[in-house]
Amino acid sequence: MTEFILMGITNQPELQVPLFVLFLMIYIVTLVGNLGMIVLIKTEPRLHTPMYFFLSHLAFVDLCYSSTITPKMLVNFLAENRTISFNACAAQLGCFLTFMITECFLLAVMAYDRYVAICNPLLYKAVMSQKVCFQLVAGPYIYSFCVSLFHTIITFRLSFCDSNMINHFYCDDLPLLALSCSNIHTKQILIFAFAGFDMITSVLIVLISYLYIFSTILRINTVEQRYKAFSTCASHLIAVTLFYGTLIFMYLQPSSSHSLDTDKVASVFYTVVIPMLNPMIYTLRNREVKAALKKVISKRLEI
Repeated sequence: MTEFILMGITNQPELQVPLFVLFLMIYIVTLVGNLGMIVLIKTEPRLHTPMYFFLSHLAFVDLCYSSTITPKMLVNFLAENRTISFNACAAQLGCFLTFMITECFLLAVMAYDRYVAICNPLLYKAVMSQKVCFQLVAGPYIYSFCVSLFHTIITFRLSFCDSNMINHFYCDDLPLLALSCSNIHTKQILIFAFAGFDMITSVLIVLISYLYIFSTILRINTVEQRYKAFSTCASHLIAVTLFYGTLIFMYLQPSSSHSLDTDKVASVFYTVVIPMLNPMIYTLRNREVKAALKKVISKRLEI
């Protein structure tokens, strides 16, 4: 087999153009929001802190894995030929898995950063040094690349002999396994094991961090200080809930209850919608980002 056919989100002709316009607008907002976040953090000195260093990498990852999926999906809305070559399909799967796993652990790293900032504020600068921040970011990138390479190689060493029509809008493990005529039992176990490990590990880091954070916040005397401490975590909590909730629904279901059509809806949410929402969440709920953004805009208007 040299190519696959992506069936897309829907086969109804009357929906192709409206969906193209909708997802094109979402993708443009995603590009502008995430690139804007990265540039703002790089150029504004007050945002040169560990928290915003991690946020800039989250924006980069959102931008990358949305760009891995969305352009091909947009083309397929209008194209009669929805094929994707064997190698391009493997590359798309590998890139997507790399950035998705990286986001899992980046969100956990950001939770740990908030734990240190709130629970050990006097040691924050010492604990979250520049070297430590680079290590905490490099770790997820290296681990996710190795895991995604491993999964991609195993998937594309399977035999695909019955059909080349992928019931999805991008190349993902589960719809590809549905086409295979090889024994996929081992691969299914590996998906469940790695997805379980990645999600359980990262979610545990988030939960433990926030248990300590909430415990510390409850011991703060004044309501105003409690609100200030909690407001620094609110954006991250929303992002975590959206991302992990969708992934748990998608990957940790028993195989007997899986529906590829249902998975498409979940996939649209975390591949297209969440990368658009994250910059909005962090901009609208973060005073420092809003202040920096207003400062940059006012400078541009003066020019």
